[in-house]
Amino acid sequence: MQNKPLILITNDDGIFAPGIFALWEAIHQIGEIFIAAPDTEKSAVGHAITISDPIRVEKINRKNGFSGYAVAGTPADCVKIAVRALMERQPDIVISGINAGANVGASLLYSGTVSAATEGTLLNIPSIAVSLDSLTVKDFNFAGKIAAYIVHQVLEKGLPTGTLLNVNVPAVPESIIKGYKITRQGNSHYQEGFDQREDPRGRTYYWMTGQLVEPTGSSDSDIQALNQNWVSVTPIHYKLTNEEFLPELIEWGLE
Repeated sequence: MQNKPLILITNDDGIFAPGIFALWEAIHQIGEIFIAAPDTEKSAVGHAITISDPIRVEKINRKNGFSGYAVAGTPADCVKIAVRALMERQPDIVISGINAGANVGASLLYSGTVSAATEGTLLNIPSIAVSLDSLTVKDFNFAGKIAAYIVHQVLEKGLPTGTLLNVNVPAVPESIIKGYKITRQGNSHYQEGFDQREDPRGRTYYWMTGQLVEPTGSSDSDIQALNQNWVSVTPIHYKLTNEEFLPELIEWGLE
């Protein structure tokens, strides 16, 4: 690793989101920063990649020296194109965030924030996803401090191959935070509904609604840690095989 680490920042809320700016402010002195993020919000697109359309890239400058590339693609696209085409060398770490809204339980499957970090992991780059547990709170400063601390830890200690850290920060005053808790992905999920509505021209459309369902379960789950004002840190990987079910499946005699 170079003396000054090269850090790739991305997100799914878009390059103009307050969370990515707060992340840049929190870590830009740690190393050399390269930013590649979607040109518009791409929340809940999962690990989609663009294969049938061109991916356009535009240089963007925000205040205080924030400079990066707006990518007309998904969060995973942003990491791919940054590493494979835009950067002069592979980054030492990828950080995705700071997302508006927690990424816990089943939402990890949908999350563009987590998928961007997963793409970094697929490229053998230590990666972190950072989210703030609120869709309305605009103060990302404490979450930025958390991100900076985790970045230092990962740069110093590294991560196992195929593993990323999913970090969720409670949206409460810093004085109320209890500390860090190492957690497992919980079983929380959204129970969706669809409101049927009518536009001004009399055409029917639907707007998805829903509420978070939190089944009782492990005391060390990500959502329970958040609810108890702990910063949740979950090591996750992209292998989806149910190893425990393999012996029973073999007994089915399919082979």
